[in-house]
Amino acid sequence: MVKIRLSRSGAKRKPFYHIVVTDSRNKRDGRRIERIGFFNPVARGQEERLRLDMERVEYWNGVGAQMSERVKHLVSEAKGQAAS
Repeated sequence: MVKIRLSRSGAKRKPFYHIVVTDSRNKRDGRRIERIGFFNPVARGQEERLRLDMERVEYWNGVGAQMSERVKHLVSEAKGQAAS
């Protein structure tokens, strides 16, 4: 099954996550099909916290990819930012 989920990178105690499309059997930080955005939970000031390519998210959902719970929350947050 194809999943949209987070892949961790960044230094110790400074997490940074790529939002990726991958086969569910791959490791968390393993091989990916496509990178469609990023999430920086420790962003401060003018740093960008979340960037997401919504066209690609819609495409992958259309072909049957399943989102993780955290990615679902981030997608709804990104839609809220785009609306305002």
